[in-house]
Formats: sequence, C-alpha cells, structure tokens
Amino acid sequence: MVTDRPIVVAGAGAIGCFVGGMLAVGGRRVALLVRPRVKTEIERFGLLLTDFDGSEKKLGAGQLALSEDPSIFHSAGTVLVTVKSADTADVADQIAQHAPQDAVIVSLQNGVGNVAALRDRLGGRCVLAGMVPFNVIAMGEGRFHRSTSGDIHVEADEANTAAVLSVPGLTMRASRDITGVQWGKLIINLNNALSALSDMPLAAQLASREWRRLFADQMAEGLAAMKAAGITPVSATPIPPRWTPTLLRLPDTVFNAILGRTMKIDPEARSSMWQDLKLGRKTEIDYLQGAIIALAERNGVDVPLSRRIVALIREAESAGKGPPRLTPQQIRGGGPAG
Repeated sequence: MVTDRPIVVAGAGAIGCFVGGMLAVGGRRVALLVRPRVKTEIERFGLLLTDFDGSEKKLGAGQLALSEDPSIFHSAGTVLVTVKSADTADVADQIAQHAPQDAVIVSLQNGVGNVAALRDRLGGRCVLAGMVPFNVIAMGEGRFHRSTSGDIHVEADEANTAAVLSVPGLTMRASRDITGVQWGKLIINLNNALSALSDMPLAAQLASREWRRLFADQMAEGLAAMKAAGITPVSATPIPPRWTPTLLRLPDTVFNAILGRTMKIDPEARSSMWQDLKLGRKTEIDYLQGAIIALAERNGVDVPLSRRIVALIREAESAGKGPPRLTPQQIRGGGPAG
C-alpha cells in the first residue's frame, strides 16, 4: 500500500466516520466521501468520537477532507469501503474511474459477497476483505459512538496492510482466514434483525433468555447451512461459533458471566439494521439472513426461521413506521407483524 497518500473512506456513514475519524486522530491523512447531510453536519459540529469505555476524541472539520464528489479518490493510497452492500457495485465503478491503479481497496462491509463484487469490477487491483466487529451509532451533531468492543480484521497480505493501518484505539489484525472470519461475523450479525424487530438495545436483549433462545435457534440454522456447504466460520471472540447457540441458551447468570469476559457492550448499543428501520432506509437483510437462505437452498437445508425473519423485516421496511417492537413469540409465529 502507498502510505504517503491519503486514506479515503468510501461511504462515510456511522462506521466510516468512526473509523476515518480514529485514523485521523492517529495522525493519518484522511478524506471522507460523504452524503450532503453528513458533510453539512461535520462542517458545522466537527467530529466527536465517543466509546463504550467513556473516552472521547474531538476533530475539527478542517482536520479531515470532506467531499460528495468521487474525484476525491484521485490521490488515494488506500480506499476503505464502508457503503451498504447494495451500493458496492456503484462505489466500485467510482473507484475504478477515479482512484490510482496502485491504491489498496479494503472492504469493511457487512456480508460475505462484497469483495467478490469489488474484484469483479476493479480488475487486477489489490482488493482485501475486512471485518468490523463493533457497532457504531450515529448520535447526531457530529457524534459517532462505538458501543461494542473488538478489533478490525483485515485479510493478510505481503504489505501487512492491517499493521500499517492500525492506530491507537483502532487496532487492525491480519487474518489468513478472512473468509471464515466474515462468515463468523455474519452468524453474529443475524442478531441485527432481532434488534431491529424488537426495538431493544443489544445488552437488554442478550440479558433475556427468551431472546437469546431465539437468537440461538437462528444461529443453529445458519451453522447447519454452513456445515452443509463446507464452510467453517471463525469467531472474533474466544468462543467458537459452534458453541455459541448452546451458550446463548444457558441461564442468565451463567451466560452474563461468560459474556462479560469476552465482549463489552454499551447499555444503549443498537444494531445498524435498527438504525435503518428507524430512519426509513432499506436494510441489509438480503446480505445477512438472505445469504444464509441462499446457502441453505444450494445445499438442501431448511431454514424456516431465517425466512420468517426476512419476511418480517421486509414488512417493516414497507410499513415505514420504524422498528415494529415484536416479541419473540410474534417473531416465531406464523402471522403478520404487529
């Protein structure tokens, strides 16, 4: 990778603003390709990065390059792709048109298909897969709050891109099995939809055994589909994915003790899918539960709960009334939402 040129964040929403901001705090030259609303917000308020541990970092608008124009890619040494999965093809075309041929492209997106889409449209360019384990909430007025713990994983390469990008407070770790890591993240991300459908904070949901059992049953479907396809997911925590459904079904006191040793969650942490429903945006359900359904269909595995959750999310998207506040029984049941 080229280290004397800017790091450009393509699609700076909540994750992109937090990651880009932390890199800028760490002394890197950072440019953000943003929507007009985000650009106006940062120009007015600056960028305030807060964390689940109570720390905060402040950046003035002048400490970052901000643009709505993809020509901002023209001098990039590294491009961090943080757009929604549905926008991957469009941003790839913008990168192909404007970014230098030697720029390193790193996908920090949800799902498992984005790197293939980027490589397909970017020819022989260096495209690396990545995985962001933590949640970020856009709080308004330029504040972006990291609400869960974890280090970013980046596909290992000869240039050691992960180490070069790491800064204090934002560690990036090289992974030699990034495909397994991405599937491991996807299986955890299946809870995004439950958070969105319930309108509950992640911590409160995980504190309820009834909700955890629902999450466990959904994970079990996903793991069965992966096993049938010969995919071995890799966990970003010390707990192997195959053990997680069993742990989720444990009594509250036992589960909470284990969770406290492996992950930090802010009491108000919410999923990105919850944010999408709240703001009336299309979710990434097709790239999460949808990926499990597609994998299951190819390998003859039945995943009725995943299908049910996809239908409920699509119903909530169409209604445009935000998170529908369903109970576990309503999610499991056969009737419509609400």
